[in-house]
Amino acid sequence: MKNKKIYMVGIGGIGMSALAQLFAAQGVAVSGSDREESPVTRVLVQKGVSVVVGQAAANVPKDASLVIYSDAVPQDNPERARARELGIPEQSYFQALGEAAKTKRTIAVAGTHGKTTTTAMLGRMLIDARLDPTVVVGSIVTEWGSNFRQGKSDLFVVEACEYRSHFLAFKPEVLVITNVEFDHTDFFKSLAEVQAAFGEARAQAKQVVEQKDYSAVTVPELLVPGEFNKDNARAAKAAAKLIAPEVADQVWDNSLASYRGTWRRFEYKGPLPKGALLYDDYAHHPTAVALTVAAAREKFPGKKIVLFFHPHLYSRTRDLFNEFAAALAAADEAYILPVYAAREPHDPAVSHEALAAAVMQKGGHAKALPDFAAATARLRELPGDTVAFTMGAGDIYKAGEQALI
Repeated sequence: MKNKKIYMVGIGGIGMSALAQLFAAQGVAVSGSDREESPVTRVLVQKGVSVVVGQAAANVPKDASLVIYSDAVPQDNPERARARELGIPEQSYFQALGEAAKTKRTIAVAGTHGKTTTTAMLGRMLIDARLDPTVVVGSIVTEWGSNFRQGKSDLFVVEACEYRSHFLAFKPEVLVITNVEFDHTDFFKSLAEVQAAFGEARAQAKQVVEQKDYSAVTVPELLVPGEFNKDNARAAKAAAKLIAPEVADQVWDNSLASYRGTWRRFEYKGPLPKGALLYDDYAHHPTAVALTVAAAREKFPGKKIVLFFHPHLYSRTRDLFNEFAAALAAADEAYILPVYAAREPHDPAVSHEALAAAVMQKGGHAKALPDFAAATARLRELPGDTVAFTMGAGDIYKAGEQALI
């Protein structure tokens, strides 16, 4: 790879940025573009990767060996179109990551929820056992300050997403499945389709670790809250024991007990102006929302739990509408922002106002907010008896960060 020059369209994506760091660590000349600056692009710049904000045909180096694009980038993107004009081969993120994994002992972590935390936990456990893995995680791991960790062994721990069946790009030595639920409704049309995709992934793996294999695994007390994180820890420990059965349980438990979490997973941001505590969480599926609320109630008994929820995708909001309403109703208050369209066109039939009304119908307390400025203003007003969460897969965390200033 050392003589390669790779250009990445959408380099600020959480997976794309990790792949960029993987290539850079191998001596590849990596550059790329994204729509805006973010904590992830800042990590890349710190590591010497050139990032352009804004996407234009002129950004693509004429001598690039390969152009890699994220799922959020359509075929008619000007940089992709320019690559085709220049005759530069293209690969999707997961195609490229699958190629990179072929020469490694790959441990792929999949599941509707929990795969980021489980990947981070497993990577850390293998590091603490001196097995020196390379790790690709779907979030910034607190102690690494990055979503990528370069190792010297042939172990490769990677978060594997089921969207568009991308995890089929891997033929792992070990596949970890945290859970399987209906999601990515813009691609999968039913739970049966999701289950079928996971079935194909199982068939491609040499060994599989899933709930029946780890439900009875014992784990220590964790710094990260919630029963769901105990399940993530059980899955990670079961996989670690399978990969390195010679390592003593105490090594795994010491590692788990000191795991401090990742960016946007029940992440404490600080006290708000009038005393409320602010957390940020990536939850964007009804189950994840409900589990986060439950964990918050366990951690903060007697406090009001207030959500600032940013729905992600019109298709997911529409297809899981009733489930979202029920999950949001479990909070003391829910403020709902306009739907983050991401890769989808605007759908006027799906609105945050309708979701707020549905939450009220289920006995909850909800209000639709017009924009991030309104969310920031409300966050600044919350009193000391409150724990607030900015929540969703979009960039709602920015409203919380503004409220802290």
